[in-house]
Amino acid sequence: MSKYELIVIGGGPAGIAAAARAASLQKRALVIEKENWGGTCTQRGCIPTKALLSCSKYYADLKKLKRAGIDITGASFDFSAMKRHQQQIVKIAALGAQKMAADAGADTRTGTAEITAPGEVKIVNSSGAAELFSTKNIIIAWGSQPSILPGIKLSSRVLTSDGALALNSLPGSVIIIGASFIGIEFATFFAELGVKVTLLELLEHILPGEDTEAAGFLQQELTRSGMAIHTGTRYLSLEEKAEGVNVAAEKDSAPLQLTADCVIICTGREPLLEKFQLAKLGIDYDRSGIKISRNMQTSVPGIYAAGDVTGGMMLAHRADRQARAAVLHSCGEAVAYDEKYIPSVVYSHPPIARVGWQQKQAEASGLDISVAKATYSANIMARAELAGQGFVKAIFHRNKLIGATIAGEQAAELIAPLSLAVANRMTRGQLHDWVIAHPTLSEMFTSLFGN
Repeated sequence: MSKYELIVIGGGPAGIAAAARAASLQKRALVIEKENWGGTCTQRGCIPTKALLSCSKYYADLKKLKRAGIDITGASFDFSAMKRHQQQIVKIAALGAQKMAADAGADTRTGTAEITAPGEVKIVNSSGAAELFSTKNIIIAWGSQPSILPGIKLSSRVLTSDGALALNSLPGSVIIIGASFIGIEFATFFAELGVKVTLLELLEHILPGEDTEAAGFLQQELTRSGMAIHTGTRYLSLEEKAEGVNVAAEKDSAPLQLTADCVIICTGREPLLEKFQLAKLGIDYDRSGIKISRNMQTSVPGIYAAGDVTGGMMLAHRADRQARAAVLHSCGEAVAYDEKYIPSVVYSHPPIARVGWQQKQAEASGLDISVAKATYSANIMARAELAGQGFVKAIFHRNKLIGATIAGEQAAELIAPLSLAVANRMTRGQLHDWVIAHPTLSEMFTSLFGN
């Protein structure tokens, strides 16, 4: 029986990060992936969607160029070429994920893993051969899967986000059920390529987990692009017909009947739980995920969990950070993981990014806060680059930056320095000394801090 100090089950962001970190600490580590290296992020999430969104944005941005004196008459797109780009990027990312673990010195195996007992893992490869391994510690990183509404039967026209990524031709129209970040990103992509998009959301505004002002701003932008958005709308049922998929919904107690070529269910993702293993091992869990301590430990000593399988914010960089924290704790080191410092990005066009406290959360918690805001329209670089509208919002508590939200072009990049400032609890005085190059979008930050 081969012996390891750490075995990680799942070759996604959490698994790769854990194995690489353990190996860098001179621990003998093994990471096992069932079939597709890179996990949800690489295969069915972040990477393929961003590859497609980059294509649709290039096409949509052509409309701006007339203002810059560039004639784009006759511009067109090739959807099959976009799909090739998507597939190539996924392939590169998957190879890179496995290589990252191997380059760090971790062993990698492809096969189905089962935790047979604390400190013991069995791997069955594609030919059916089984092998048993012993280890001091185990990290579960099983990932997640699409959450499907009760009563919905998937088909070639009723899809999850996984199915939408597998489309090889564009539908003429699409109804997207769920306006959280997954639904919004798919809606953005399809609308920019001329697909008629209808978005349904049960709650009163899109992106219910995001800053209310940012969500309202984005809803205006998406509506202006021609998207039909129905918030406060309850999905009732759907039926496939020869002419398309009929969706029955209800808004303000009034019936709403809609028809489209296909329907995409974007009502979130749920942890992928191997319930038989969890029950056999006595690991606590519920429908929201495996229960963990602040050190990523499960209820069974020596077994940790990280990433989507723990529920909460299903983000690749969160999974990475959780996994590293688990490794450090398993090695007897202090853990510095704090969920409040995990940034989140919605890759719509324009995008939204945030970190730390949101204004509504801080106010609901009774914190004495002050809010500073800067707009894209007041920034000369935003105007020069035709970046459109947007804003940056900073939340201060006792003179310390505790949160920030950005709605506008390059939000995903601009949130990075603010994430560092929030994580280090920087004060207005410290941020006041921040020198930012001119002219840049980042100059919006200077007015937030009183420069």
